[in-house]
Amino acid sequence: MKNDSLKGQHRINEQIRAKEVRIVGDEVENKVYPIAQALKLAEEYEADLVEISPNAQPPVCRIIDYSKFLYQLKKRQKEQKAKQVTVNVKEIRFGPQTDDHDYNFKLKHAKGFLEDGDKVKAYVFFKGRSILFKEQGEVLLLRFANDLEDYAKVDQMPVLEGKRMTIQLSPKKATGTKKPANF
Repeated sequence: MKNDSLKGQHRINEQIRAKEVRIVGDEVENKVYPIAQALKLAEEYEADLVEISPNAQPPVCRIIDYSKFLYQLKKRQKEQKAKQVTVNVKEIRFGPQTDDHDYNFKLKHAKGFLEDGDKVKAYVFFKGRSILFKEQGEVLLLRFANDLEDYAKVDQMPVLEGKRMTIQLSPKKATGTKKPANF
């Protein structure tokens, strides 16, 4: 179960080994209590004494139902995960002698990827003797970066790695929303 990974993280009730603990919470006065008194207090509230910060001096505990505490912790982790931004890298492949129609088609796709917030890694793949045209490949990639300068900034200039010459582009940040002219 997923919940088991959270269960072993916190000591509760008799598992707490400190002589005294600091109790925090809504219904309780925030102060330091001897462990016996803290356990008695938790029993009065019909809840658990949960150690939330074991490394503090004295350890910080909270009086709360343990399953409710785990639920809140899980909910908070889920919210943090939802706020994380994932960056996708889309690859676009060219040949050293890519003609204009193919180039424009791939350029249009790259614009779409960049507008969606994805990074673009464009590369020219050299097969066999086509490595002789590496200057053409570099010119192609620089032209590609130049055509996308309104949408992206260059992270990495063209680099030859084995039979590939790559360039890395990342989307430009939006400079704000445009307001209608009548305002």
